[in-house]
Amino acid sequence: MTEITNQEEQPLLLLVDDDPTFTRVMARALTRRGLDVETAGSADEAMQLARQKKPDYAVLDLKMEGDSGLVLLPRLLELYPDLRVVILTGYSSITTAVEAIKRGACNYLCKPADADDVLTALLSDQADPESLVPEHPMSVDRLQWEHIQRVLAEHDGNISATARALGMHRRTLQRKLQKRPVRR
Repeated sequence: MTEITNQEEQPLLLLVDDDPTFTRVMARALTRRGLDVETAGSADEAMQLARQKKPDYAVLDLKMEGDSGLVLLPRLLELYPDLRVVILTGYSSITTAVEAIKRGACNYLCKPADADDVLTALLSDQADPESLVPEHPMSVDRLQWEHIQRVLAEHDGNISATARALGMHRRTLQRKLQKRPVRR
């Protein structure tokens, strides 16, 4: 287990993700590893927190409601140029990895990632964009399944509202939902 040690006071980590369950679990795990963790569910909320408290580290979700992690990243670095930031995403690609590094992220991680992965990424000296994308990324079908499930949850299970949000016919969505989840 990776831990932050040899510090007079706990370093502050800003964890920004719009998935409250993931945020709660990751915050608890990072706290156990010696960090003081503040959480935000959006880029706007993160900026408010960052102005109130100077974070030492930040972990940003790439895709969120409103501004993405890539939009938030330079705004945070403008406030605190020495801030170490990791972009965390379930939708990895070499293009977004390179863009994150260009915008100032110290590293880029693909979900699922645990607290040890996050700490290792935050504390490592150099990120290699080519090695940041998993050898076997999620299939396109699995990405579609995950996206449908997320939009469905955002619409409280309402099939018609989800179909409208996805721009597909309700019956097509129902057929897709009747199939088993696609393997990664």
